[in-house]
Amino acid sequence: MVGKSAVVFGGAGFVGSHLLKALVASGEYDRIVSGDIQAPRFAVEGVDYKHVDVTRPIPEEVCDTATEIYNLAAVHTTPGHPDWEYFWTNVTGATNCSDFARRVDCRKIVFTSSISVYGASEDPKDESSMPMPDSAYGRSKLCAEAIHAQWAKEDPGHRRLVVVRPAVIYGYTEGGNFTRLAHLMATGRFLFPGRTDTVKACGYVEDLIRSFRFALDCDQTHLVYNFAHAERFTSQTICDAFTAVAGYPRARRIVPISLMMLAGVGFEILSLLGIRSSINRARIRKLYRSTNIVPAKLAELGFTYSYDLPQSLRHWREMSGGEVFR
Repeated sequence: MVGKSAVVFGGAGFVGSHLLKALVASGEYDRIVSGDIQAPRFAVEGVDYKHVDVTRPIPEEVCDTATEIYNLAAVHTTPGHPDWEYFWTNVTGATNCSDFARRVDCRKIVFTSSISVYGASEDPKDESSMPMPDSAYGRSKLCAEAIHAQWAKEDPGHRRLVVVRPAVIYGYTEGGNFTRLAHLMATGRFLFPGRTDTVKACGYVEDLIRSFRFALDCDQTHLVYNFAHAERFTSQTICDAFTAVAGYPRARRIVPISLMMLAGVGFEILSLLGIRSSINRARIRKLYRSTNIVPAKLAELGFTYSYDLPQSLRHWREMSGGEVFR
């Protein structure tokens, strides 16, 4: 009997590193390969790390016995890249990962898309909602979904595709929105941009990884699902959870969005003058808008979460050494 082998493209990143750890811990695989162009966020013993650029054809020798492929590779920071970079990596990567699966006869692919395929909206969006991406990132992810779907349709009796649309994912080594929020709250410098009731769909990385296995175990040839906490949280709720777990000062101050946008213009001018900053109007606008995403499919299938918001923050803090959120 041929054993199980997993290949994780984009395995060096935040989600990929946690996925590799879970795959090794399961003890189900004879071989686990990480393909990426970067060094891993944290190394996992038992993983075969290989330099793989998904924008180029992927050699079969990366893992010619692959029974599962996880395509997590992406250019995703928004804003932060010219439009063409999202399409070059995300669409070309989907093409090359699908082609690699054909050549090694791998029959299972898990692809991480994004809630960005729905576009910005204050209204709830579940899997039945029409995708209406309003960014190059969202459009590139929707194109990548279609490329993977074509792979699955070529042999629906034997191929299985899981497409995950995650909201903002947080946890150990995330280094993104939640980490920045924690650091700002720890020093009492966080300001609400315009309002406190912005709905921000989010999910804990440990439950996201569990959802991959849950979805693969479901008897569906092509499964698409949103991933976030079942409960939708506002920016105030998230800040209050950090206060409850870590004892940070409660965030209260609200700055009018018009003033924040004006400040964004100033930082953009400074960037043009060579003084780099991550602050700009696009990023401020993103913080102000809701991401009202509903994980209806997971609820329908009976997925159970291991962590609520406070529990996940406690677990993350413990993994970080119990002092700060890393």
